[in-house]
Amino acid sequence: MPPLIIVKGLYFSYGEQLILENINLEINAGDFLAILGPNGSGKSTLLKLILGLLRPEQGEIFLFGKPIGKFREWWRLGYVPQRAIAKVDPVFPVTVEEVVSFGLLAKKRFPRFLTSRDREAIQKALLRVEMEGFSKRRLCELSGGQQQRVFIARAIVSEPQVLLLDEPTTGVDVATQERFYDLLGEFNRRGLTIVIVTHDIGIVNKHVKQVACLNRRLVYHGTHEEFCSSPRLKEFVGEHHLVIHRH
Repeated sequence: MPPLIIVKGLYFSYGEQLILENINLEINAGDFLAILGPNGSGKSTLLKLILGLLRPEQGEIFLFGKPIGKFREWWRLGYVPQRAIAKVDPVFPVTVEEVVSFGLLAKKRFPRFLTSRDREAIQKALLRVEMEGFSKRRLCELSGGQQQRVFIARAIVSEPQVLLLDEPTTGVDVATQERFYDLLGEFNRRGLTIVIVTHDIGIVNKHVKQVACLNRRLVYHGTHEEFCSSPRLKEFVGEHHLVIHRH
């Protein structure tokens, strides 16, 4: 099976500041890829380029075999943006069901009404993240960990083949992070390809299959096992995570 996502010779700058330089990367079906790197290394920018939210200066991106400029099936990519929880308005009365329904818009044409099948899909997505029974609750009434699961439900309600997450555990406690990554691990075992930008490699490592290290350039891309024995581990993760075990 050909790679689901191919990045070739990618360059991107903000103004005169070069952010990504000659990035070449392939993401295959079934991967659980962790993208690591220091702040400002281009991790979030790379996700946005793959999602078509930014355009590269040079290089090519192929999604499911198509050049990104001709790709239209955006529902095949689920996305959880950075600091999604922090952006929740504490007084806006949006419900859990309404938030998850936004994930169906890419499949719909105008006028965009929810059908009975859509509502079934919403309930299925909430069940998958163990949030069934919360559909009528306001998002602002939920804990950070619960909100996190709602955003995952929004990202998977369209049954995507790839789920991309940008620092999804910012602002939640370690126990909640562990449960969250266990949930992602279960999704991956069921066939969902996952790409995650994270600093939590010490927690997520038991599920990760591949690691990509960015620092403007792609300085490492390989299996989790190879990464654990690589000198890049100390450079990108730090002394306190040098011993990494799967459980």
